[in-house]
Amino acid sequence: MKATIYEGNKTFTVINKEIENPANGEVRIKVAYVGVCGTDVHIYHGMMDKRVSIPETIGHEMSGTIDAVGEGVTGYAVGDKVVVRPLDDRKAKASDKGFNHICEELKFIGIDSPGAMQEYWNVPAFTLHKLKDNTDLKLAALIEPLSVATHDVRRSGLVKGETAVVLGGGPIGLLVAMVAKDAGAQVIISEVNENRIAKAKELGFDAVNPIKIDLVEYVKGKTEGRKADVVFEVAGVQPALDIMCEVAGIRGRILMVAIHGEKKPVDLFKFFWKELSLIGARVYEKEDYEKAIELITANELPFEQMITDVQPLSNIQQVFENIDKNPEGLKVLMDCQL
Repeated sequence: MKATIYEGNKTFTVINKEIENPANGEVRIKVAYVGVCGTDVHIYHGMMDKRVSIPETIGHEMSGTIDAVGEGVTGYAVGDKVVVRPLDDRKAKASDKGFNHICEELKFIGIDSPGAMQEYWNVPAFTLHKLKDNTDLKLAALIEPLSVATHDVRRSGLVKGETAVVLGGGPIGLLVAMVAKDAGAQVIISEVNENRIAKAKELGFDAVNPIKIDLVEYVKGKTEGRKADVVFEVAGVQPALDIMCEVAGIRGRILMVAIHGEKKPVDLFKFFWKELSLIGARVYEKEDYEKAIELITANELPFEQMITDVQPLSNIQQVFENIDKNPEGLKVLMDCQL
């Protein structure tokens, strides 16, 4: 079978390897599609070389069909369509308080252990979520990032009729916006890239450039002065941190979606003055995956427009090089059977 290997120094190679039988408690998946996410791009750039065991197969946004079932596995059969929730929480402790998705010794499959960018992939059965037979496997490859969005919206406590401002119109920002809108919120996307603004508008969103307009005044005008009930910080840059406290209304909730690898200044006075809440959100839980599967299965949101390109697995090096040249794209899928 074909498998891709990250070798460091912005280099992927495609190798042939033996198909392995699943071990006890595992299944073997015939991988259909794998999405390239921002973390994969960080790996390509060498930013996670201390964490990834080079050479390594990466990838975690996937869909596929069960090809073989190992001993001790029940509830799954060959031919089942599935996705993997790539969290290995087997070392969870009582001190993790039952929040296994963020347990202290969590391992992320596809980063800390071999991932899905290969024709066949053996994974622990406890990571699986079953799909309906009629599920489009291309769209199903969006379930993992969509689960990030469903988790973010659930953590925010967003309810119908509230106003949500999404700071950042990249792939995750757009998915958060979709889920928030589906929940009945008025959604405003703030994005500085004109191509992404155009894409957000194409998807039916109210999207504005905070460099060209006063975002706070714009949101006030849309809310009779109340401003945002929920702000999703997805951009991960200082200007977003500066504006999030301004655009949030009284007792607004700010959801920290972006990863900030170093300390950044935040206007804590605004938290005191307006009784704001700052909420962290990391990966997802089982119910978030099930909600994402429900949305993909219904296919009433413009998910297909999130897929920028589909490329054969053998083109992996070119795919990452092209993402560097065109970082404004949304979601590139790898067809793992080509």
